[in-house]
Amino acid sequence: MMKTKIIFTLLLGFSVSIFAQKKEIRNAEKAVEDKNYEEAKKLLNSVQNTYTQENERWQSTYLLSKGKAYLGDGLSTSMEDFKTAAQAFQDAIKLGEDKEDAEAALNQLRADLVNSAVEDQKKKKNLVAANKLYESYKLGKQDTLYLYYAANSALNAQEYDMALDFYKTLMDLDYNGSQTLYQAKNKETGVVETFGSEVLRDASIRSGTHIEPNDEVTPSKKGEIAKYVSLIYIEQDKPDEAINAMQIAKSENPNDIALMQAEADLYYNLGDMEKYSSIMADISEISPDDPVIFYNLGVSTEKLKDFDKAKEFYLKAIELDPEMANAYNNVASIILKEDRKITEEMNKLGMSTADTKKYEELKKEKIEILNQAVPYLKKTIELDSSNVNAMKYLKSIYYQIGENDKAQAIDEKIQKAESN
Repeated sequence: MMKTKIIFTLLLGFSVSIFAQKKEIRNAEKAVEDKNYEEAKKLLNSVQNTYTQENERWQSTYLLSKGKAYLGDGLSTSMEDFKTAAQAFQDAIKLGEDKEDAEAALNQLRADLVNSAVEDQKKKKNLVAANKLYESYKLGKQDTLYLYYAANSALNAQEYDMALDFYKTLMDLDYNGSQTLYQAKNKETGVVETFGSEVLRDASIRSGTHIEPNDEVTPSKKGEIAKYVSLIYIEQDKPDEAINAMQIAKSENPNDIALMQAEADLYYNLGDMEKYSSIMADISEISPDDPVIFYNLGVSTEKLKDFDKAKEFYLKAIELDPEMANAYNNVASIILKEDRKITEEMNKLGMSTADTKKYEELKKEKIEILNQAVPYLKKTIELDSSNVNAMKYLKSIYYQIGENDKAQAIDEKIQKAESN
């Protein structure tokens, strides 16, 4: 008789414990609804070792409540809490009782992770952002776009090993990164707008609010990724690995403009101007209408001290893009190199009759060269009113050629620019 009473007492105690456990889970669920996340965590932690004794319906409620409690508001959530919440939602999905709710909650978590990472980036917390974006990439569908952003954040944080690992994974996955932008012009404002999907864009066309639908495909990111991989290897003093990575990237797409540009940039950073210029020349044949390519060719050729050829490239860039201020500036700079040579020669002359005659000849030649530079400097300033150096060169030229009024007018512009 005594033994029976003891067993009954134990069973009664177990029943009370189970009831209390359900109450804690129910109260935690209510605390989450009230956004009292810390209270919910406390309640859930009190039954974390025994909640599996409940049926699957209560286990699912526990897991969903736990995920939402640790996710919190999504912006002030720590990385550890994000991971705890993600695991809870994933366990709920496996359980299958509230699969749709758990999947929706996990998608919300991924969105909150990304939004939180964006806020971290604004605060220059790039490593924290990289970890959050990588975690978002790992959850669910493994969206490579998040891995790409994680790699960029790691690079900005100067965490080169992490960035390299992410970029190499993207290359192994053959990540392209190109997107189709569904656009149309707002009939009322005339502004071209981008829609979230083709369906939304086409609906606006049918409704009559928008016209001129257009699908714009953004450039591939393969070249950019290959460039960053090579730059990291250069930073790590591994030029051979940098070149090898670029060759692998180009093996399947040898004529990809973005990859060719990245390869050219690689050799530029390695100081091999001849190789850089050679690749850029190949690019110019494939894209003969791109002013930036000819401008960059001018820069590299100038570094190789082939000033006449560099000037040709800059002038070609200007022909293709008459608004390229830097190209005008660099043409003026090349012209003025000749002026400096003449000035040095003039300064070496003595006071003899022959030297005086030579001096006058050189002075005339100098004035001609200075006059050649004037229109390029004027155009530079017209297109870029912040270029104080161009203004100072032009002011000096005006004084040298005897146009003092113009020199004083430029001086006023200099003072105004420097005071801003």
